[in-house]
Amino acid sequence: MLLGIIINEKVNSSTSLELIRLTINKLNDDLDLINSTKFKLESIVKLINGTNPIDAVDAINDLISEKILVFISTLNGPLHRIILSYSNNFKIPVIHSDQTQNSFYVSNLYQLSIKPIYLKALADLIQHFNWGNVIYLYNSDDGLAKLQYLFNVLLEKKYEWKIEKIKRFNNDKDAHQFIQKLEFQNPEIRKNILLDCDADVAKKIIIKHIHDIYLGRRNFNYLFTNLIFDDFWFKSTKEFGAINITGLRIFDPQSKSSRDIFTNLGLIENDKLSNLAKQFTLEDAFIHDGLKAIYYSLNDLSEKINETINSTNSKCFGCILHSFLKKVKFVGLTGNVEFSYNLFRQNFEIGAVQMTTSSQMTLYASWTKKNKLVVIPSKLYRKENEKKFERKHVIITSILEEPYLMWRKGDKDKKFYGNERFEGYCKDLADLLMKSMNFTYTLRLVNDSKYGAEDSRSVLGWNGMIGELIRKEADLAIAPLTITSARERVIDFTKPFMQMGISIMIKRPKEKYSDVFSFLSPLSKDIWICVFFSYVAVSITIFLSGKISQIEWSKGNIGVYQDRKFLDDFTLVNCFWFSLGAVMRQNTEISPRSFSARIAGSVWWFFTLIIISSYTANLAAFLTVERMITPINSADDLSKQTDVEYGILKDSSTQEFFKRTKISVYKRMWEYMSSRPHVLVNSYEDGINKVRKSRGKFAFLIESTKNDYVNERKPCDTIKVGRNLDAKGYGIATPLNSPLTIELNLKILSFKELSELTKLENKWWFDRSECKSIEKRSTNNIENSLTLNNVAGCFYILMFGIILSLIVCWIEYYYGNKKNSILNLKKENKIKTQIPDLFLANKTIKLRCPIHNR
Repeated sequence: MLLGIIINEKVNSSTSLELIRLTINKLNDDLDLINSTKFKLESIVKLINGTNPIDAVDAINDLISEKILVFISTLNGPLHRIILSYSNNFKIPVIHSDQTQNSFYVSNLYQLSIKPIYLKALADLIQHFNWGNVIYLYNSDDGLAKLQYLFNVLLEKKYEWKIEKIKRFNNDKDAHQFIQKLEFQNPEIRKNILLDCDADVAKKIIIKHIHDIYLGRRNFNYLFTNLIFDDFWFKSTKEFGAINITGLRIFDPQSKSSRDIFTNLGLIENDKLSNLAKQFTLEDAFIHDGLKAIYYSLNDLSEKINETINSTNSKCFGCILHSFLKKVKFVGLTGNVEFSYNLFRQNFEIGAVQMTTSSQMTLYASWTKKNKLVVIPSKLYRKENEKKFERKHVIITSILEEPYLMWRKGDKDKKFYGNERFEGYCKDLADLLMKSMNFTYTLRLVNDSKYGAEDSRSVLGWNGMIGELIRKEADLAIAPLTITSARERVIDFTKPFMQMGISIMIKRPKEKYSDVFSFLSPLSKDIWICVFFSYVAVSITIFLSGKISQIEWSKGNIGVYQDRKFLDDFTLVNCFWFSLGAVMRQNTEISPRSFSARIAGSVWWFFTLIIISSYTANLAAFLTVERMITPINSADDLSKQTDVEYGILKDSSTQEFFKRTKISVYKRMWEYMSSRPHVLVNSYEDGINKVRKSRGKFAFLIESTKNDYVNERKPCDTIKVGRNLDAKGYGIATPLNSPLTIELNLKILSFKELSELTKLENKWWFDRSECKSIEKRSTNNIENSLTLNNVAGCFYILMFGIILSLIVCWIEYYYGNKKNSILNLKKENKIKTQIPDLFLANKTIKLRCPIHNR
């Protein structure tokens, strides 16, 4: 069976010819295995100038004269329409990869488009990027037809957009000059460019753009209309990563289906693509899939025709073969190959790809007719370490340090062996890691009980756990091992599994009992004194106004035997009562009538309003929050005083921090500590004991994690104050270039995301706390209610007022009775002296006796 293949002559035409040869040989081998009829696929390949119609006509005539049965063509535009006319006339099926969208409307019964109609995916991308203004640059004859097709698709979607500029360019220089003009006109406006050209021209345009120092990059977005990313394998061209580039792709040489096909063709060498496979273009992929479509149609055809292929009339055979070609379905280099009733590809998938900053292509989204555009989350994974850890059992070194690693406590009769001898944070962390990695491990203590420091007397110059890792005596070190630059030079560290820093530990201040008159605390003593004298001054001012101003006077009867006089209500006592009522927000049933008294009263009301409001606001803060008063609250407080001494652990990372610091506060603290050797302790226990015995006169600078743990242990007499002085981390240590490091990093990060490390910290620090009754960690448990001590003074004042009221009441009663008895006695004596005189005068007298209510 003879095939006629017409392809454009190009630089790498030899690659296309080799692909055709390999594919036909492989398909013939398969046909020999499955067909009882013996026929072979043969091909005649014509390389022509893609712009010369005469060459195209001559090539087609030559092929027809050779009695070919199928055309495979990569011609475009007018040349493509020529071959369609021949196909229609001679009833020869043609499988083409025409790039002109005009062919959508050409009526031809014998064509099959191996290249899908993908512009709907392009329209969805424009809508997804929300491009309202677009600049369209093209150099093809069907450029305007593509643009019209995009308009129709987006019109159906009711998406509003407009073409800001349209330019047909002749070459890359012409396009670059147009882009320069756009930039100079509006340098700040974002420019969304639809670029319709082939891969070579697009490459030149992008490179010219990047190399032009007068052209911006941030405001430019390029979207290619053609499937040029399939031919865009220019990894060495670093310019592509410097600007936003998006395009479409249907051929992925690295996909599983493509690699399977390359394997069958013998184009995989040492699990890598051969140089020939790397040079394949999209046209080559279409040619391969066209040949494979013929292969599958012949399979179906051979089952229903008993005659040999060569004896069949070519015209009739063309009709039959075309009907079978329409029904093929397979997976080729360009994905799923399947044809619809209108002879075009269906059920295919298009990938939207972008260029990364390293000039690599990354899949941004996928498009199918059914699901439309689906954005794919980024899947940039770290390359697996080629060096594998051969053993499944590791040696872990550690050090005894509460609560990281401790001897396990149990019954006296029960003994523990192996890893079960230990407990603590690091033991649980090792269990988590080894279980998730499917490893077993042996946990052992470091021989010299040291973390690790440079030591000229040790083998390879380091002691402790660091030395064991350098000498490969252990595979891992899981301990509170601080990540430092010096250690990082000789071993590897994972990501920190715990963050910490230098913190301040002091003795917990003794609880201070509230003063019974603490409700007076919102205002200072000076303010209370001023308020009192202001109260007296205002009361006297109102009293004097009442005496001087005639408006306050009124006529009143002050007794039976006295004459009428002018009186006012604002006696001295009433003035004090009026001023006190204003403070207490109570009505005194008297109010000033004169302007002077009213002015004095108004300013007094305003004064009391502000004072009472301020007092109420401060009272809430003073009485509802019980604040612990500490003598030291920060490192700055320590550095500015000498009453409280402070120290650190000798020969530790904390000492190195203070030695090398450039911060003035910490420098001053180091000068203080270095001049007093007794504040440099030999162990954590010595420093903690010194804090507990110092009665608040010593502060210990210690890692925050150790500080938190000690504060939760009995006798619960220490506390952490202030923020951390620095930020450091504990990491798992491995020998240099260990294959375990990357996997351990991923596990640590995974445990952080799942809160496993937080659970471990809570388990060993706070859930086992021995000081829960003294200080609850959760802020929800803070007691905000007032105690009796806070307001006891109010009750005292109330009781004092009640007692004073009863005493005054009794005095008033006693004084009133005594005064009345004196008045009655005077009246009786006066009557007695008047009665004899009345009788002597022989006068009739009338006695008016007072009537007493009983």
